[in-house]
Amino acid sequence: MGHGDLMSQAEDVADQFLRVTKHYLPHVARLCLVSTFLEDGIRMWLQWSEQSEYIDSTWSCGLFIANLFVLINLLGQLGCCVLILSRNFVQHACGALFGIIALQMVAYSILWDLKFLMRNLALGGGLLLLLAECRGEARSVFAGVPSLGHQSSPKHLLQLGGRVLLVLMFMTLLHFDLSLLSFLQNVVGTALMVLVAVGFKTKLAALTLVVWLLCINFTINAFWSVPSYTPMHDFLKYDFFQTTSVIGGLLLVVALGPGGVSMDEKKKEW
Repeated sequence: MGHGDLMSQAEDVADQFLRVTKHYLPHVARLCLVSTFLEDGIRMWLQWSEQSEYIDSTWSCGLFIANLFVLINLLGQLGCCVLILSRNFVQHACGALFGIIALQMVAYSILWDLKFLMRNLALGGGLLLLLAECRGEARSVFAGVPSLGHQSSPKHLLQLGGRVLLVLMFMTLLHFDLSLLSFLQNVVGTALMVLVAVGFKTKLAALTLVVWLLCINFTINAFWSVPSYTPMHDFLKYDFFQTTSVIGGLLLVVALGPGGVSMDEKKKEW
């Protein structure tokens, strides 16, 4: 059996998966995507005093500002998750979550930690895909002026931006050591990242990355196997839900397709 036959069979499996799950896949994707915001909002409630004390001690802003920061994060994240899951004011909710991501990046000094920065940017990519899902095809702004074409519509540009940002998550999973297993993981992972970013064999590549991340999440990020009083429990829990949100973004890629700005779309023209 040749390489082309294997690829065709794999694409058939991906298409079959999409046909079977097309009615509930977007709902699962949304739930996965907002899971990290749900978890963080609940954590703000359960660890209110710890969070406010940390912000106060880090920025010397006073307890009033620190408590206001925790309140904004709690209400903003939980409220936006409810709106997104109920499909109400999704664009406004995504905008608010972008603001919360930016606020946390500054408050927790994530800007200076490359790993956490890329993971937060990947989370933003998932929100861009969510915006693309709820946005219809853009119309020409000026009547009588020729459109730039469907490939340049805001929806397709959001899909492109979302795909590119999503793959930043996988750059944090690369291991730069000399073992054969790490080398193979890096090669395969990089190839899949490139395929998703450029939009070639997109659904198959995105599904493969979903399976890969699921395996990582339930083996490496198994926070439930670590005592809750240890710092490692919180780190693993954070990684678990961030990874789950990226899985949600990849599932949206599978459900929506790559969009007009992609090699898959170009192939149809060829």
